[in-house]
Order: sequence, then C-alpha cells, then structure tokens
Amino acid sequence: MKSSVRRAVLGLVLVPVLTIATALPADAGPAAPRTVVQDQPSWTSSASVQADTPDAVVENLSVVLNLRDAAGAEALATAVSDPAGPQYRKYISSAQWRARFAPTDQTVAQVTGWLTSQGFSIGSIPANHRFIPFAGTAAQVRAAFATTLKDFTKDGQQTSAPTTPLSVPTAIAGGIAAIGGVDASATKSPLHLTGAEDVVQGANSKRADSPTAVAPQGITPQDVLPPPAPVFRNSGPCSAFFGQKPAPTVPQILKNPLTYAPCGYKPAQLRGAYGTDLTLKAGYDGRGTTVAVVDAYASPTILADTQKYALRNDPQHPFRNYQFKQSLPTNFTFVDECDAAGWYGEETLDVQAVHAMSPAANILYVGASSCQDLDLTAAVNTVVDNELAQVITNSYGSVGEPASVADVEETHQTLLQAAAQGISVMFSSGDSGDEVANTGIRQVDYSASDPFVTAVGGTSLAVGAANAYQFEQGWGTGKSVLTNGAWAPRPPAFLYGGGGGTSKLFRQPAYQKGIVPGSISNFFHTGPHRAVPDVAMVGDPNTGFLIGQSQTFPDGVVRYSEYRIGGTSLSSPLFAGVIAVADQVAGGSLGFLNPKLYQLAGSPAFRDIASQGVTDGVVRVDFANAFDASNGLVTSLRTFNQTGTLRTRKGYDDVTGIGTPNIAGLLGVASGSGTATPGAGPTAPVQGQPQR
Repeated sequence: MKSSVRRAVLGLVLVPVLTIATALPADAGPAAPRTVVQDQPSWTSSASVQADTPDAVVENLSVVLNLRDAAGAEALATAVSDPAGPQYRKYISSAQWRARFAPTDQTVAQVTGWLTSQGFSIGSIPANHRFIPFAGTAAQVRAAFATTLKDFTKDGQQTSAPTTPLSVPTAIAGGIAAIGGVDASATKSPLHLTGAEDVVQGANSKRADSPTAVAPQGITPQDVLPPPAPVFRNSGPCSAFFGQKPAPTVPQILKNPLTYAPCGYKPAQLRGAYGTDLTLKAGYDGRGTTVAVVDAYASPTILADTQKYALRNDPQHPFRNYQFKQSLPTNFTFVDECDAAGWYGEETLDVQAVHAMSPAANILYVGASSCQDLDLTAAVNTVVDNELAQVITNSYGSVGEPASVADVEETHQTLLQAAAQGISVMFSSGDSGDEVANTGIRQVDYSASDPFVTAVGGTSLAVGAANAYQFEQGWGTGKSVLTNGAWAPRPPAFLYGGGGGTSKLFRQPAYQKGIVPGSISNFFHTGPHRAVPDVAMVGDPNTGFLIGQSQTFPDGVVRYSEYRIGGTSLSSPLFAGVIAVADQVAGGSLGFLNPKLYQLAGSPAFRDIASQGVTDGVVRVDFANAFDASNGLVTSLRTFNQTGTLRTRKGYDDVTGIGTPNIAGLLGVASGSGTATPGAGPTAPVQGQPQR
C-alpha cells in the first residue's frame, strides 16, 4: 500500500478552507535567506526514477510545527508517568498543554502567511497547532521549498518524493519541524490477518464485479466509501477449544500431537484465559472509561455488526447504543489507493476485541480520512487534544524505521501531550516479525517503537475446555502445505509473526534500563536503544479471535458473517480493554503505562513467556478461494514460536516483552494498594506455565 495517496485530480481549483493570517514576515521575500528544514528521503537514492512529477498534480501537504518548549514537554510527560515521582498521575488538561507548549498564534500566523503568499490554500488547523494542512500544485511545491519532485517505483508501487532538501525562508524556519506528505510512500497499513492472505486464491466466478457503494452511518461523505470486501469464510474441521479435535491422518512432525486449529476464540474464552471473568464477577467491567479506536475510513455496518456479534457470542454482555460513538471526517480520500474496504475488518476487530475484554466500557471510533501517516496521526491528535478518551488503541503501522520525518515529529508530539494528559496509547507491534523476510533487514516498525507508546506484541494462545488458560508461546508462524501426503517445505517456512526488535531511532528509555538485556538493547552496537514490544497478548491468527462483519457475498449481496482473525491488531485492542478495566479499578486513568508496567516485570502481574522451542502447531483447512469448496481445499501446518532472529526467553524478550497480563495480578496493583480493589477486589492464585 505504497501508492501516491496524496495526489488529487489534475487542474483542481484550490479554495481556501481556513486562513489564519496572510501577512508575510518582513524578511521572507523572494530573495530572503533560506534554511533547510527537511532532507530528502534516504530511499530515493536507490529507487527507480520514472519521471518528474507533473507540474499540475495537486499535493496535499502539512507543515508540522515545533513545540514551544520540547524539553519541558518531554520532562512533564515523563514526570506524571513515573510511579516513584511526586508528580505521578498529576495530569494537566489540553488547555494547559496548549498554554505551555503549543506553537504560538504568532508562529502560526507567520507560517500560514508565507504559505498563502506562495499560492497555497490552508486547511483546518487543530487547536493545539500541531500542524498546518495546505494544498497546492507540484510546481508550487518545487518553487516554494526550492526542491525537486520525482515519481518513483518503490517496492513495486508507484509513488513520489523530493530528491533534494526542502528549505524555507530563515525567518520562519525556527517554527517548522518538518513538511509532511512530500514523501508519498509514507502510508500505514492495518495489521490484521484473516487467513485470506495466505491461502491459495482460486478463481471464483460467483463473485460480484461491482456491488453498490455505500456511505457510513450518520454522515454524507464527498467520497462515497466502497462496499465491504468479498467474503472470507473459514473451512473446517476446526476445534471449539485448543486441542479438541485431533488431526491423526496428517504427518506428525512435532513433539506434541497435531490438532485442528481453533475455530476462533469467543469473548468468554479470552476473558477466561486472561482472568477478566474474575473482575466481571466483582463488578469491574470497564464502565466509566472510554476507549478510542483509531483506524482509517469507517465500516458502514459497525454498530449493527457488533451488536449482532455480541448477541450471538456473548449474550450476557450486549453492546448497547449508548456505548458507541463515531468521530468521522466530512470526506474520505484515496479510497482506492488505500483499499478502504480492507480497513473495515480492522475496525470491526478492534471494536469487538475491546468490548470482549471490557464489556461496559464506552468505545469511540475515530476514522482517519485516508491511510496516509499524517491523516492517521491527525485522528489520534483529535482524541488527545479534545480529551475524548482515557485509552487509545491503534492497529496499524509503517514497515520498519524510519517513517517519514514529519510523521515521527507529529506522532511523538501527540504522544507527549497524551502522556501529560493521562491518556494511555497502545500500538500494535507489527505482523512481520523482525521484518527480515519482508524487507531484507532487521528492523522494528513505527509508531510502535516510539518510547511513549505501549507496544503490544503477539502470542499463540491455547485456551482449553471451560475457558482455561493452557499455555502461550511466541507468535511466529511457520507454514507448510500438505502435498502428496507430506508437508512442504519441511521444516515449515516462516510466514508471519509478532513484530519486535531494537529501534534505531530512539535511545533506551529509563523504564527499560535493567530489564531489557543488553543483547537486545544494544543489538546494533551503537549504545542501548528502545526495545519492542513492551507486553503481548494473543495475536496468532491460527489461535485467533472470532469476529462478526458484514461482507459482500459472491451474489453481490452484503450479509453478516463470522470468521477467525488475528495479528497484533488483535493484541493491541485486547490490551486496551484490559487497561480500561484497570482504570476503573484505579479510580482514574493510569496514563502512559510503560514505567508502571516495567516496574511489574517478573511479578504476578505478568506471565513470562519463556522459550519452549517449536513444539506445537495446528492444522488448518482452508477454502482455496476463501469462500467455499468449489475450488478445493488447502491443508496446512502452522507452527508456533518460529520467530527468526527474535526469540522468547526468560525475562524480557523481543517477541513478548515483559509477558502477557495475568489480570488478577495486574489489577491487584492497579489501585496502588496491592489488592484488586480497596478492600474487596477479585483475587486468584497466580497461573504459571502449565504442565502438559
């Protein structure tokens, strides 16, 4: 998903949306001194150049502004998140943040004045002045920023970017952190895996070619969103719980006997495995908290789907109308380039996973107008600057580091403000393991690698009969297909797995010192750096979660259907649901979590997922065409804990972080008193690794 999603229709007439000021600084004329504010992306030196970007192409860009006191903002965000410090949980409001750290009105006026003088139109600027959106032609961008713009082929996709640095008049350069959008490859992808990604895709003549487009509930967007994607269905046989159905007729090449994959865990199974049912019995179900789910676009059937899903699979915990709200843009853009319908499953997974773990929490869905980095970060900024939620979960990411300079600057500033205001922010750690198979080099994904993010990795989870926790291993899937009575390849080849490793962008944060082994933090031998992930929950789609979503069936009709899904897109919203309950237990937001979480490393609050080797796996049977048996079936072996250069080990590891939450232990310290609630909270014996 690397296409040039910032482009608009050629020759579009630009109409200013909002202009704060048109005055140009006195020393910012045509011959004024200039200062470089951003280098060209490093990837352009080796990518294949196609041509100059046509002059008439419209560019939708953004100026990311510097914080007024970046060091002070970092210090405050750190202080209110430090459990050992006197300022712990003494958060400030968004109004107080703006007063202390936001770029001044004068800075905004100077920058917008210069942009307007260059012929750009100005978009809507957020109250915290995080960024200034603007639009103009490629010719205007070249002239204004004294740069070049080229079209490239990158990773097999068409995109564009500058090939020389960007500069602005020195008089305004001090207020500018970066220019967003000029690197059109800077997009993010959802991190869910349905299983359709890796089955053999046969021709399905029954699929409708052009089903009717639909609009999201409650809005009339200028760009009408597409209908739901073609249906994906799980074949059988599958197990109602882990290990229920043996698979004795396939070759047994692992230590433990093979069984058919779970059909998809239901909410009660995950609550039972992680211990949340104990808190429900004591009345702790997330009520009074709001979890914001941020993705791109908006599923037109999300509320109805989630209500039907809860009624069918978790009837004791219905999803009520008042629990759900949406914050959506007035129009969506680049729906084809970003595969808008592909984001519907992501949104559905996120909302239903949060509700599974905290069934009384309110959920706010915030849809970005596109999959571009800056649009998604702007959606997160909307939640933070308007104080709309206590917890935010984000199930998308860039491929590796570095992301665009502007994305890192804007995202990090938003995360600092979130921490200062007491908002917990989770990001999925990624679904391509160490990224070596995907990109050829070991790297972590952004935004999960930011030190003010709680990065959530993935595990393979075994839930037994009566919803009992059996075991977890690191999520790293190897795949072999049953071919002529044998598994090929043998041993199974790496397919996907939870993201992790060591950042090259960020130095080691204080909360990881003494917890993360030096072999991980100093993996690149450049001094200790940020390690990913921080925690983990189930992510393996082969031990995944059942969701319900309206999909487009082969006859062109949109119908509700259910299927198994996974990815760290599952892990992050599950953990967000856990934290919603923890906030309720604590009597208020726990804010930026990592300093507290690492304080609990090795305690009963977390299960340590230590190495067990590749001893377990499941057998999956899939429809070759992802819908029915008309094109045949594919039988495959999916192994666990096959994690490449990452590996699970005792203590912190770069697959599962400090481990997976043991809810009874975790909530026992959330109130700060050592019990789950003051005087009368749920308690339970600590569950360790079972003997099998």
